[in-house]
Amino acid sequence: MSLMGSALTTIGLPVALGIIMLGLGLSLTLADFARVLKQPKAVIIALVCQLLILPAVCFGLVLAFQLSPVLAVGMMMLAASPGGTTANLYSHLFRGDIALNISLTAVNSVIAVLTLPLITNFAIMYFQPFDDQLGLQWAKALEVFAIVLLPVALGMLVRRFWPRFADAMDKPVRIASVIILVVVIAGAVASNWTLLAENFTRLALITVLFCLVSLAIGFAVPRMLKVDRRASIATSFEIGIHNATLAIVIAQSVLGSTELSLPAAVYGVLMFLVAFGFGFVIRGRATPLEAEAPATS
Repeated sequence: MSLMGSALTTIGLPVALGIIMLGLGLSLTLADFARVLKQPKAVIIALVCQLLILPAVCFGLVLAFQLSPVLAVGMMMLAASPGGTTANLYSHLFRGDIALNISLTAVNSVIAVLTLPLITNFAIMYFQPFDDQLGLQWAKALEVFAIVLLPVALGMLVRRFWPRFADAMDKPVRIASVIILVVVIAGAVASNWTLLAENFTRLALITVLFCLVSLAIGFAVPRMLKVDRRASIATSFEIGIHNATLAIVIAQSVLGSTELSLPAAVYGVLMFLVAFGFGFVIRGRATPLEAEAPATS
């Protein structure tokens, strides 16, 4: 089991994340980044929620639940992770603005290269989980850049020069990404079962609560600020469904701590059910006119 766990950490996790981010790149063009200028209000609100409100909320939850320093840093790393590509699927299922989802995922993935190391290092400085206090230094921050952006850039290049191939591969890679996400998280859970079982009870409630709060903030704040419903649904899933795989990879492959990845592993298992239930709640609250509005894809 230890050999399998080591292989998963050093090979399986980075490769799986690379495929997921490559799939994201295959669906992106430069126009997706430019589109944010057409919906500046929705994008700015989403980014403020993602980059400022959620880390503050997570920090409060971590203090309230009195997590151990390592688990506290793991939760903060999860909060700093950008939205996952699964958010697009949920947005499609519950009539969100998928174009906005794609743009937000693209922008968030770029910004996360800077914000994720900053928030992680803040958490490491505050909670002091490691004796050496190294955190994500410059060389490790470059690893985050390589993990997050290089596969996306490669996918965008394929789409730019071989658009038919990218179109043909988009759906298979998207489906594979979801399957890989489930398999990788299941593998991480299985290979660290004892450690996870010891901490599952204390992590289940806080991760479910954080997921619910993230989804609620992502939906309620835009609605209060007069953003249309479909854009608010997209924002909700973009903010509420974090890239748990990215957090796991950085924790285990970059920082070399299995325990640090536990919050993301538990969150990755539970978020699918939480987001699915939340989607039915906000969809059920739609007016007849809103419910009949066609969804863009």
